[in-house]
Amino acid sequence: MLDKLSQIEKTFEEITEQLSSPDVTSDIAAYTKLMKQHRSLGEIVEKYREVRKMTEDLYGARELLEAADDAEMREMAQMEIDDISERLPKAEEELKVLLLPKDPNDEKNVIIEVRAGTGGDEATLFAAEVLRMYARYAERQGWKFEILEASETGVGGIKEASAVIEGDRVYSKLRYESGVHRVQRVPATETAGRIHTSAITVAVLPEAEDVDVQINQNDLRIDTFCSSGPGGQSVNTTYSAVRLTHLPTGVVVSMQDEKSQIKNREKAMRVLRARLQEIEEQKQHDALSAERKSMVGSGDRSEKIRTYNFKENRVTDHRIGLTVYQLTLVMDGALDEFIGALTTHYQTEKLKAEVANV
Repeated sequence: MLDKLSQIEKTFEEITEQLSSPDVTSDIAAYTKLMKQHRSLGEIVEKYREVRKMTEDLYGARELLEAADDAEMREMAQMEIDDISERLPKAEEELKVLLLPKDPNDEKNVIIEVRAGTGGDEATLFAAEVLRMYARYAERQGWKFEILEASETGVGGIKEASAVIEGDRVYSKLRYESGVHRVQRVPATETAGRIHTSAITVAVLPEAEDVDVQINQNDLRIDTFCSSGPGGQSVNTTYSAVRLTHLPTGVVVSMQDEKSQIKNREKAMRVLRARLQEIEEQKQHDALSAERKSMVGSGDRSEKIRTYNFKENRVTDHRIGLTVYQLTLVMDGALDEFIGALTTHYQTEKLKAEVANV
């Protein structure tokens, strides 16, 4: 492992030099590619140097403990040994996690899809709130959030919506948000004050690029129609709305947010590519594991990954047993605690699997 880490450090230093070269800085594509590689290797190199320094300091403190005649010096050396011995194992574990194979989708933007499940109007209202929660989280991260399509209800909720989130390592942070999100609260329409339980589904798909998914135009059926609003009322009289049907898979994507048919078609193609990419990855994964469950389940309340209890101001992630009593902040986009804990959990599980296979 030390040889591998030394080589990574050498490569990192070479890339650092290249980034200051005029030939690279004048080529935006080459510069962007090198910057991504530099950032990825930089995390490993920084942790490697931290572990190396701690190891050297530990060795030095042990030598001092053996050689020192002065009791005070020996006490100081022992204190340093105890301190480093406590911190070093954690740093080494973090380094091993950083060396795990990266998911090729980590750097990608995402298409996030939110759908109301069981619970009627209350589920559609919660779906709208969760969509806003991710918009606020994106804002906190400095990402760009754009709604692609939303099917609104008369009560201010949404039956389903899709949005694109663009920024730095979006998929790596949001990948574990997929699943059933359950809400427990007293609906505004409930006169008896009873708590209702509703559910929505969230799907996070890495946005596929043209090079990832090649779509044969002969496999597409393209329909245009007049866009409509709540209750089916006509919004405009031009055929600006677009429906794409991918004939081989039966995947259908409709888009009507824009007044321009061309823009609606571009947005629909982005969503279609992401869904086809997900289908292909699902096939590959299923070939390795027939037991893999679907990303979001049926939308039934019992399949929840997270529960939002408004009365108790509580949010619980059932996969890792994490509960936070700051629901208001979470709904305003404060998701870092959950996202950080989920990432650490699944990285640790992946590391255990790697060790078991050695």
